[in-house]
Amino acid sequence: MPLRRTAPPPWAIDRRRLLGQRIAHHRRTAGLSQEQLADRVGVERRTIQRYEAGSRDPRYTDLLLIAAALDADLADLVGEGPPASGSP
Repeated sequence: MPLRRTAPPPWAIDRRRLLGQRIAHHRRTAGLSQEQLADRVGVERRTIQRYEAGSRDPRYTDLLLIAAALDADLADLVGEGPPASGSP
């Protein structure tokens, strides 16, 4: 896969971190470990770890599977407004 020629802008990095925080919040609320969520999504635990740390962008399909596994609204995970359910 080709590498990005320029770094993402700071606002995009901030949004990626926020997405990771929201995934982690919903995962903890659901009482799941990173390993359990990874098994449900069909990825490695390290992948979930990277998503939650904001160091990697999830693919759209993975986002759909994460939302389903966490019984969360996809819009709440990626939304720009204040998160529902008290998530960060």
